[in-house]
Amino acid sequence: MQSAANPIMPIPGLIDPVPVPRAVTPRADGRTDLLGLSRPQIKSVLEEAGLDAKAAKLRSKQLFHWLYHRGETDFEAMTDLAKPMRGWMAERFVVGRPQVVEAQVSTDGTRKWLLRSDDGQDYEMVFIPDADRGTLCVSSQVGCTLNCRFCHTGTMRLVRNLTPGEIVGQVMLARDALGEWPKGNMGSTAAASPDDEDEDAPQYSPDGRMLTNIVMMGMGEPLYNFEHVRDALKVVMDGDGLALSRRRITLSTSGVIPMMARASEEIGVNLAVSLHAVTKEVRDELVPINKKYGIEELLQACADYPKASNARRITFEYVMIKDKNDSDDDARELVRLIRKYKLPAKVNLIPFNPWPGTYYECSAPERILSFSSIVFEGGISAPVRTPRGRDIMAACGQLKSASEKKSRAELDRLAEEKQAALG
Repeated sequence: MQSAANPIMPIPGLIDPVPVPRAVTPRADGRTDLLGLSRPQIKSVLEEAGLDAKAAKLRSKQLFHWLYHRGETDFEAMTDLAKPMRGWMAERFVVGRPQVVEAQVSTDGTRKWLLRSDDGQDYEMVFIPDADRGTLCVSSQVGCTLNCRFCHTGTMRLVRNLTPGEIVGQVMLARDALGEWPKGNMGSTAAASPDDEDEDAPQYSPDGRMLTNIVMMGMGEPLYNFEHVRDALKVVMDGDGLALSRRRITLSTSGVIPMMARASEEIGVNLAVSLHAVTKEVRDELVPINKKYGIEELLQACADYPKASNARRITFEYVMIKDKNDSDDDARELVRLIRKYKLPAKVNLIPFNPWPGTYYECSAPERILSFSSIVFEGGISAPVRTPRGRDIMAACGQLKSASEKKSRAELDRLAEEKQAALG
């Protein structure tokens, strides 16, 4: 039974209940995947496997370093573990990575990966290189329940939440691909020599770009998978592991107001809000969650967001759709609303990225420029985001995997057809 302290989040829309998967998914070979586990969780599974508390504490610290600081997946390479211990680990545990189904590179350097989980679910992640940063766009769910009309992912049904391991795994896989793990031998002592520290300097990718930022803006609504997103980001931010500063992580929400304050308290990263309209009628159409949590209520929640400040402004994402939300009046209303709630904010104007089957069109460049100028004149930063990865369907609003939530009857029918085909 769900406790009163941790109530089930009501999800708008007519969808099937989605069970939250276990943080550690049982494998066919009986081994436990350590990917995504925190130090306390690693210590716990080591104790369950037979180590005493003192040994488990030491080994969990060593494993955490190898997993997240060095990106190691082979226990035999973990040189500060005695050889018998390495074999003991390999018999009971594994350090996984998401399965890569397809990897694409855009003409502008953007990379997109189609990933597959152990239970056959597909999801996507995107790396966007810029001159001064490299941003990884991370998914939190397979599919999405929000049904935002302008978003390709919104045309999918929600299949399930991603586990902490599947979320952290996207960051690990990106670092693998970019060649950014420290090199060198840890040695058998806890303290590294100065020479070892030189070897541990970050290894840059051949094009000189490095993963510096994470945005939880991939498939899914992060605040509808709150616990798993929180636990994954805590691993990513841990100074002894991936060590990415919370100031370099942005969580995007369509406006799940009951979870916003909790996100600030328990995660504390930057906040981005998918606004996309300034009137109830238009936002109800584009972002249906607006029917549950309206614009004024959302902006008040932003004003109350504890981490917001002039140094850490809330970002409002605003996709520019022709004849829908792009008029000068819309721009002036946007300025009025932000001023009304005295929000430390900036607005990212996103040219609409087309996808097969949509009937929306991108605003004309001159219309976007006019909109941006009005917001700027209102004293609010409103840069126009340059579309990236459109040619490989990796741009904002274009992500969609082939996964679909199937009913039990459909799954049984497919199993019967497969069995019949095998004779």
